[in-house]
Amino acid sequence: MAEGYKDKLVATKQAWARAGRLVTGKAGDPEHDRLPPGQRLVENWPVLDLGVQPAIALADWQLTVDGLVANPLTWTYAELLAQPQTEDTSDIHCVTQWSRYDNNWTGVTTQHLLNLVKPLPSAAHLVLHAYDGYTTNVTLEQFSDDDCLIAHTHDGAPLSREHGGPVRLVIPRYYLWKSAKWLKRIEFVGADRPGFWENRGYHNFADPWLEQRYG
Repeated sequence: MAEGYKDKLVATKQAWARAGRLVTGKAGDPEHDRLPPGQRLVENWPVLDLGVQPAIALADWQLTVDGLVANPLTWTYAELLAQPQTEDTSDIHCVTQWSRYDNNWTGVTTQHLLNLVKPLPSAAHLVLHAYDGYTTNVTLEQFSDDDCLIAHTHDGAPLSREHGGPVRLVIPRYYLWKSAKWLKRIEFVGADRPGFWENRGYHNFADPWLEQRYG
């Protein structure tokens, strides 16, 4: 469970899930529709969290990758930067109805990480753990998309604390709550293990074009 989160904020979002807030009932097509159904375009970058923004010094940040992998590892920030770096531009979509186009990220691809740790055949899901205690779940297929990054830079600047710095995951194809901020641990597991919002009425898969806000 996330640590120190605001009960009122969480209760409000759970009520949204029960009410199906913002759901239009329409489906989109990512091949033809850039903006998923029910979304509105913004130019700023709204800040959403659980009421906690952990302050993590670069010298203290570490990422542990473990579970059902042949080669578990731990990276320091310097070791993350020593990996092959990739720039990618993607749109992001938040379940609270906003979308932001053309975000430029720099980081390490999840494909590179997968090549290093070598998931075991039994690994089908991942649990993403954050420094604030937050968790979310994704499938190995979601995590393996070619635009997924372990990102440390956004639009040419180090990722700010409020947006998940020093390091966050970016899985742009799905609602943004799957892109865990303040990334601390990536755990490979065999059985699905829903995370913080998934256990509070949010959809397990979170495809914006299918409007999988709640489930």
